Order: sequence, then structure tokens, then C-alpha cells
Amino acid sequence: VQLQASGGGSVQAGGSLRLSCAASGRDFNRYGMGWFRQAPGKEREFVAGINWSGQNTNYAASVKGRFTISRDNAKDTVLLRMVSLKPEDTAVYFCARDGLFMAVDPPTTEERYENWGQGTQVTVSS
Repeated sequence: VQLQASGGGSVQAGGSLRLSCAASGRDFNRYGMGWFRQAPGKEREFVAGINWSGQNTNYAASVKGRFTISRDNAKDTVLLRMVSLKPEDTAVYFCARDGLFMAVDPPTTEERYENWGQGTQVTVSS
């Protein structure tokens, strides 16, 4: 499967963006999806995850209440809606697919994810 992330850009603090991740390949609707980010000089970190059906989600504490992950299985797309953006949200954002078929809960660790997209840059200025 191939993943293509898009929707990044530059915004001021308090602004919003919507990231999109388009998947190609089979069985998109049978795997959880996740978003990660990597800021300059820092390790990649988990942001949000959604299970295969869209019924279960989880978020990093730093984004909970500001970011919303969703999916459209008819369009093989997963979205990340980001509001009230802060300068510390500046990073390259990656989408990835869970390696486990039809897992109930989306994983929060990199090791469970495979098929990473190329990343999209989000820059938040103060």
C-alpha cells in the first residue's frame, strides 16, 4: 500500500489546518491508521490513531482536544483536523498504516505501524 499525505502549510498560532492521507492498495478499511510527527532535532512521536472501523481513536496528550482524526473508508482517506495550533506543533507530519489486521484499538507506538507516507510540513508561527 502507498500513502500520500497532504494539506500541510504555514499558519499563525491559533490557526487551523486539515491534513489528508490518501491510501492506494487493498483493504484500507480493514486496518487502523495513525498520524505521527517529527520536529527538527527531535524523535518522531505519535499524534493520533484511528482503528479500522473509525469507532476507536486515541490521541497524544499534547494534542487532545485540539486535533481530530477521522477516516472515510469509501475514499480510502484518513484526515487530521488541527485547530488552535501552537508553535510547538511545527513538524513534518506522517501517516502510517497499522500492521495488524482489524485491531480493535489503534496503536500508539511506531513499531506497530508500517507503510509510512512521505510526510507533509506544518509550520506554526507565533
